[in-house]
This record gives sequence, C-alpha cells and structure tokens, in this order.
Amino acid sequence: MDFSRLDEFLKRQVAEGLLPGYVALVARGGEVIYQGVGGYLNPERALPMREDALFRIYSMTKPWVSALALTFVEEGSLSLLDPVEKYLPGFAGVKVGREVGEEVALEALRRPLTVYDLLRHTAGFTYGVFFRSPVKRLYLEAGVDRFDLPREEFLTRLASLPLRFQPGEAFEYGLSTDVLGHLLEVLSGRSLAELLEERVFAPLGMRNSGFLARDPTRLARPFPQDPETGRSIRLIPVEAEPPRYAGGLGGVSTAWDYLRFLEALRMGRGVLHPSLCRLMTQDHLGPLYEAGLRRGLEYTPGPGYGFGLGVAVRLGPGGLAPGSPGDFYWWGFAGTYFLVDPALELSALLFTQAPNLLSVLEPERALHSRLGQRLGLAFRTLVYGALS
Repeated sequence: MDFSRLDEFLKRQVAEGLLPGYVALVARGGEVIYQGVGGYLNPERALPMREDALFRIYSMTKPWVSALALTFVEEGSLSLLDPVEKYLPGFAGVKVGREVGEEVALEALRRPLTVYDLLRHTAGFTYGVFFRSPVKRLYLEAGVDRFDLPREEFLTRLASLPLRFQPGEAFEYGLSTDVLGHLLEVLSGRSLAELLEERVFAPLGMRNSGFLARDPTRLARPFPQDPETGRSIRLIPVEAEPPRYAGGLGGVSTAWDYLRFLEALRMGRGVLHPSLCRLMTQDHLGPLYEAGLRRGLEYTPGPGYGFGLGVAVRLGPGGLAPGSPGDFYWWGFAGTYFLVDPALELSALLFTQAPNLLSVLEPERALHSRLGQRLGLAFRTLVYGALS
C-alpha cells in the first residue's frame, strides 16, 4: 500500500492555503495503516497540528445520536414506529407547508411523524440556511437554526413551523436529529451529553468526545477568513457548556475517538448488536432515492447513495468516486469527513477545520467551489488508490 499521493495532496492543500491543518486516519481490518498530521492547530498563532487535536464535527454528531437511539430500540424501550408526539406533545399539531410559488399553503399531516422518520430524515424538517425555498425562509425568520436557543425555546419555535414535506414523502436533510436527541432526553430523563457518555463514549473508550472542548489548548482553529471568499469564519462555541445539546451539530471529537466509533459500527460490537449496526447502515430510502436525485443539489447524500439511519449508504456501482456497494459515509460542515467500506474492512476519516461558506451563503455555487468540490472526493479517491 502506498499513501504517498494522499500525503502529498494533503500537504499541498496546506501549502496552498486551503487547509489550516488536518489529521487523517485510514484503518484496514482494524489496523491503522495510515496516519497523516499536518499544518496548524491554530493558524493565527502558527501552532503545529497535533494528532490528539479536538475538532468541531458538526453533522458528524448525527451518527452518534442515531446509534444512541438504536440502543433504546435494541433494549425495547423505544420503537421506530413511535410517534414523535408521544414524547414531544408540542408536535401533535404540526402542519405541512406546501410550497406554491413563493407562498406556503398549510395542510394537515396524512400520518404522524415517527422516530423512523427522524432517523432517515423523512420527517419533513429542514434547515433554513441551506438552499432557498418559502418554507426554508420561515425557518430562517424563526431562527431555529441558531445554536444559542435553550431546548424548550428551540422545540417551541420548531413546532410552530410547517414541515416542508409530508412524513415519508421525501428525504429532507434538516433538524430531525436535533429533535431526536431531545426526544431521547425526554424518554430517559437524562441529558443527551450524559446518554452519549454512558451508552457510546464510555463503552468505546472515547475519552475526548462530547459537546465540550475540555482542553481548549487542543482545539483546532480555522482560518480567520475563508480562503476562497474572504468572508469571516465563525464556528460554534465549544469552550463552555451549550444552551442545549444539539444532536445534529454540537459535537467535539478527535480523529482517533471517531475511528473507534466507526470501527464499532463496521464490526458490530461495542455499542450495538451486529443486526442493529446493519439496520443503521443499510439503505432506508428505497424509491425516494430517484425523487431525491431529481431535486439536484438539495439531495445531500449524492448520486449513487441512499440513506440509512444517520449515514449515506452506497446503493451499487456508480457515483462520483470509488467505493463498494454498502459503503457508508457522512461529513461535517467545518471540514470533517468519514467513509466506511465493510466489504474491504476499511474505515477512513479526514478531520480539518475549513468550512466552505459558499455552501451556506451561496449554495447554488457550492458545487463549483475549489475546496468544496475537491476535498471529500479527492480524499476518498486517494484512499482507494493507495490500497493494494
């Protein structure tokens, strides 16, 4: 195996000023076969990157919470078919906002929202900050994408807004995992931070993961300004306890910790029974995949990928980069990415703090962004190219 091209690529991104710093890991058959550490932990102070650096992982918190929810399913205290309103009664009266031109016409739910909808992102919840639509505009105006809302205020605001689609009608990436995390808090009477520590982190020895950077001196920092747009970069604060535990974006971890989690999913041990790991990492969209592709850039799993319970799942041959049917992946807004290919006993991840603000501010241009277009695809391609 020869990882020289991957190594050269990552070092070049730093040299060209596109990445502040990075940690990359590749494991095969449970053994780490590549570790790359380069650039700066803090580019403003020229502190070198370290292998135990803490990274804000944004949406890569979602697989944690999805696996956590399945621990309750495995023990019989939660069902995938449970209605959300059973635990969060404020959502009993939620409506769907059918978009007609620039207007929003409200209609009643055809069936209740379920835990299953939250896990596979078919609940109809959206994000206001990504792309544009009349319903998304309402989310922006209500401020539900904000990180600084207390839990009850977040849930109250969100329950007053319409869903973008009927439950089960479409894959719509959004606030579903945040709702799921708060549902688990109500179900258990414990905070999401406590639940993840007890049921995921402690069993796997993930000592550096959670919602708080307990050692801020190890916290990886982004550039002050985006190298492509010149805009100021501001990431979520993680040096103090958050107003709420946001299951969709609030996590902090190290590359080594997250690799432990990926290997637990791949091997089916440590957190969930192998049958539950397979359930989580198989496609649950079915015919909704084709409908998602027709929506173009809004279909976040990408061509060739369906979606499981918290991760994108490769359906077969095709796609934009190498892989195997059944491989799964996801990423985080601030520049973190992982892939797992069970057929090759492969887990790989790249951690950096280089958010591409085009994806939020100008999403229609994001596909053409140099960094946004290249980084995840190039990493995956170079990992597969290095395998013998």
